[in-house]
Amino acid sequence: MFGAALLFGLIGVPLLIWVGGNRVLGPYVHGQNLHAGAFALLQDFFLGLLHGSAVFWAVALGPAALLLLVRLFIALVRRWPPVGHDEPPGAPTRRVR
Repeated sequence: MFGAALLFGLIGVPLLIWVGGNRVLGPYVHGQNLHAGAFALLQDFFLGLLHGSAVFWAVALGPAALLLLVRLFIALVRRWPPVGHDEPPGAPTRRVR
């Protein structure tokens, strides 16, 4: 699951950004090429990763980080004591007569 999130961050998210930008801002321009497509954006994206740009790495690792945060939240919720149990575990139970 983590590998799929990394793959989605490396390929899927940049392509979704390209689709959104293409629809809202117009075609992606790459140098003198006024009609560069998604592969030109992916090329620039991977070049940004190779140069170590924090913004590109945030996009690439975003889905994996989100997955880790969701897993952490689920683990914390499962460790939370159930509602209505005020006594610590292992304490003797009191009977009301």
